[in-house]
Amino acid sequence: MKVLVYSAKDFEIKNLEKANNGKHKIRFVPEALDTTTAVIAAGYDAVCIFSNDDASLVVLEILHDLGVKYITLRSTGYNNVSVKSAKRIGLKVAYAPEYSPHAIAEHAVGLLLALDRKLVQANTQVRVFNFTLDNLIGSDLNGKTVGIFGTGRIGSILVKIFHAFGCKVVAHDLERNHYLENHYEVEYLPLEELCRKSDIVSINTPLNYNTHHIFNTTLLMAMKPGAILINTARGGIIKTEDVLAALKNGRLGGYATDVYEHERGIFFKDHSKNGITDEQLKELIALPNVLLTPHQAFATKEALVRIAETTIHNLDCWEEGKTNTNELGFETIML
Repeated sequence: MKVLVYSAKDFEIKNLEKANNGKHKIRFVPEALDTTTAVIAAGYDAVCIFSNDDASLVVLEILHDLGVKYITLRSTGYNNVSVKSAKRIGLKVAYAPEYSPHAIAEHAVGLLLALDRKLVQANTQVRVFNFTLDNLIGSDLNGKTVGIFGTGRIGSILVKIFHAFGCKVVAHDLERNHYLENHYEVEYLPLEELCRKSDIVSINTPLNYNTHHIFNTTLLMAMKPGAILINTARGGIIKTEDVLAALKNGRLGGYATDVYEHERGIFFKDHSKNGITDEQLKELIALPNVLLTPHQAFATKEALVRIAETTIHNLDCWEEGKTNTNELGFETIML
């Protein structure tokens, strides 16, 4: 099968080549998939895309007209793909659902600790030989109430981690996890009540029609004053301008995030020479109670190997006509 890999990054290519082991004819290009670059896929059977590639209806139609039959994602989230449209026009789509929930969960905790214990600021200080503690006071996690919004694979791991820290864990999800309730004393609450009771709220839910901008002024005002919000899911779940306002007026004590609402075209690129034009992002980064990482939570050695193996597995299943449990159908559509 001829495969074109969009948004290919140096750290991915070696793993993909090893997992492929010469089975498929793969070409890597750094360009992201969009209406302009879709034409590069002419003559290919499949394309492989990442979470910031554009697989909306117009792009899908171009790919279909060029003869592309399959799309495999190197990510768990697929909010960037119009799955219904793909199904309708005859394109098969598969994703990488379980490459490493531990990587995301551990990064979320790392963000929280770094923000609350002011580790970045401390590192900056000691590099200029300033060893004072006046601006480095944090808080204990032990005894705090942590709200987990979404107790799927990642959220479930976070429940266990925060329970080990001695936190009381509350949660919100469409489906309650009885194992977490019985073994970790998790209490499921309506989302607004979770926000009112939690010192820390972690977002671990997919981006879809129902969760888009769910963290807006209304929900943020329901949060406990001074609470910390963690987002390792998708940027569009929070309304950035409302989070900025909550941070400035002191309602929100801190925001630790690995994602940004308008990250497409900005993240995964080096803008150190020319800077960026997104004023909202500049404002967010400049706030002292914000810690933002560039969508790196997934980037562990173990996760990258699993992503590559899953990607090749998806291609193998299509070529060999096998059933693929990673293929997205109407029953799993989020958008």
